[in-house]
Amino acid sequence: MTPLEIILAVLVIIAIIIALYFFFRGAKGKISLTRPVESRVDEYLDRRFESMVTEWALVRTPAVNRFKGQHEPALGQNETKISELQVFEKEINNSLQQMEERLDNLEKELTKTR
Repeated sequence: MTPLEIILAVLVIIAIIIALYFFFRGAKGKISLTRPVESRVDEYLDRRFESMVTEWALVRTPAVNRFKGQHEPALGQNETKISELQVFEKEINNSLQQMEERLDNLEKELTKTR
């Protein structure tokens, strides 16, 4: 390689590193590499949603408070149900794995006896 090619390769690598730095700078959430622009927009909206609603006066404060008062207990119950379902899912997955292991052992024993 000539010195010019080496310098160009280094410059390209530096440009890529700078582009990646500015792309990921300030990112607090999970950025998907398969859809980087959409994930950055989603992250921005998640961080600024409440302030945008307030700033643009999309919903009046009494309506928001009324909605929270009506739906927060139900949301809390739903979160409890979700956590219970997640525990149940883990238990079911464990028992399925145990059953699969037992089935594999039985299949191995059957092939040995034949």
